[in-house]
Amino acid sequence: MKFSIAGREIDPEHPPLVIAEIGVNHDGSLERALALVDAAAAAGADVAKFQCHMTEHEMVPTDMKPGELSDERLWDIIKRVELREDEELRIRDHCAKLGMIYLSTPFSREAADRLNSQDVPAFKIGSGECNNHPLLDHIARFGKPMIVSTGMNDLATVKAALDVIGGRVPVALLHSTSMYPTPYSKVRLGALADLKNAFPGNLVGVSDHSTGVWTAIGAVALGACIVEKHFTLLRNGPGPDSPISIEPNELRDLVVGVRAVWEARGGKKTVLAEEKPVIDFAFATVVSIADIEPGDVLDKANIWVKRPGTGKIPAERLGSVLGKRAKTKIPANVHLSPEQIEDFSL
Repeated sequence: MKFSIAGREIDPEHPPLVIAEIGVNHDGSLERALALVDAAAAAGADVAKFQCHMTEHEMVPTDMKPGELSDERLWDIIKRVELREDEELRIRDHCAKLGMIYLSTPFSREAADRLNSQDVPAFKIGSGECNNHPLLDHIARFGKPMIVSTGMNDLATVKAALDVIGGRVPVALLHSTSMYPTPYSKVRLGALADLKNAFPGNLVGVSDHSTGVWTAIGAVALGACIVEKHFTLLRNGPGPDSPISIEPNELRDLVVGVRAVWEARGGKKTVLAEEKPVIDFAFATVVSIADIEPGDVLDKANIWVKRPGTGKIPAERLGSVLGKRAKTKIPANVHLSPEQIEDFSL
């Protein structure tokens, strides 16, 4: 499928899309949200992604807490990080001013409608909504590309999600592990191959929750066309996801590393023309290591291999020279040529 967002082509032939998942790390503050966009843009990210929460439409009142992530009630957290629509529009316009793509994840039908009315160019679907078939169907009707995280889902449930979307829009699948932070041993980058093999019509990427940027960068070598990481200004600062997020200097490293690995991927084990200057000084060729008279037998006492590799007889041919006789006088420490050796040719 052709996959592009706001004119940005996304496929193996273009650099991977880097998404700074600001999410709710603004902690409900518009000023902090704008500062996070500024920092993400300065680091070189392509996308500033937020989350669109409308608490009453998203969940029923509950005293549930988000496990080890916080002692605060989930309802109170979501309520605190809500942004008004006018604030979201300010953020969207600020992203455009900085040349960034603005995306947001809806967690309800009403949030999806709000984002669609804001003209978002695509929809990012969180792992928790990968099997929310009513919401997937609703969003697919907008006719915009969908980036679907697949944490907490296996290939069967991912297939079910794609069946609901039904090919109506381009879909990119992001492998993710919903552990915060994710131990490196649980990242499972091999899942990228599973997704590519099972769903060859869809691009793949990662939404990575491990510490640092290393596994996200490594995913590019395995075909990730989209890389997403939670982003914050300070890990010990405000924002529910800040403790498991990367900071601006790390985002900068991620952007550089993703581009470097993308440029380095592929290729074949051949000799490049650009390697010739190094070949000339790095390779060895057959040389004399003692004065040699005509008729002398060439052995390891009078010939060996040395650099630079500018002689005519490469080092790997030394064995075929040994035991031959010299045709001419050969001074010590010069490159041998076939013309100086009896019954020898290359």
